[in-house]
Amino acid sequence: MENFAEYILGEESLAAKMEITYYLAKKVKVFFDKSVVFKTELTRLFLNYSKIQVDNNFVLTASLLCNCKKVDNAQDIEQVHSYAKKGAEYLSTLGFGKKFCKVCEEINRYSNSNPRERESDILELTDQFGGMLLDRPERIGFKPDEALVLLEYRNLKDTYNRYLNTFMDFVNFMQKIEMNEATKVPALSKLVRVYNENDDLVQFIKEVMYNYEPAVDKAIKAENRELAHEMLDEGTNKADRKNRALFSEETTKKILARIKDSKLQGQQAEK
Repeated sequence: MENFAEYILGEESLAAKMEITYYLAKKVKVFFDKSVVFKTELTRLFLNYSKIQVDNNFVLTASLLCNCKKVDNAQDIEQVHSYAKKGAEYLSTLGFGKKFCKVCEEINRYSNSNPRERESDILELTDQFGGMLLDRPERIGFKPDEALVLLEYRNLKDTYNRYLNTFMDFVNFMQKIEMNEATKVPALSKLVRVYNENDDLVQFIKEVMYNYEPAVDKAIKAENRELAHEMLDEGTNKADRKNRALFSEETTKKILARIKDSKLQGQQAEK
């Protein structure tokens, strides 16, 4: 008989995974709210954009469960420092393997687990950035560009995350994606709006899975087609593209100068 871990990992539909997690949360009182769904959708978008060589099913399942022992009271510092490790220990009792539990433990860095898994770096970014976009009792949510600056220069200052630069590119790309409404709204801002307009958890899941997700994926495909069109420059024929210089004249001069300097240094070293 399969255990819970095998059951949810074997389910390929993200919407179904969310439903499973929802009923788990109701049954055993683990943390699962709209913010978890929000951050998981952010993770899905980042994985699709970055094409990082990880098991997407594994990462998205971890995104849904890594905060299972999180508490609402951010003032309880002891709980803030220990919830990820406690969550990993709990998930191991549900049949999840050592790596899955390690990834969930490394959602933050309080356990000092090293070396970090690649999947952990992905979840760290979406968890922290996603959290900054949402309103809290003590502050309103940051705009994506503001959150990105805080992520780089405050949250991850003096901390190495292997995917930070890729994530920054992703956010900048998503800021160009506009969702059709009465007025065009950037895709991440639209996701925040959906979050704020749907208080009920189940309704929010449905809105994200069945309305937002198809719409944003369609908008991304359209943007990618436009970028491909610009790169190909259909106004230029194949012969012109074949003969076109790889670098601009200014760049070529700089490269040749560097090559010349390197040769001169080599000759001097030989002498």
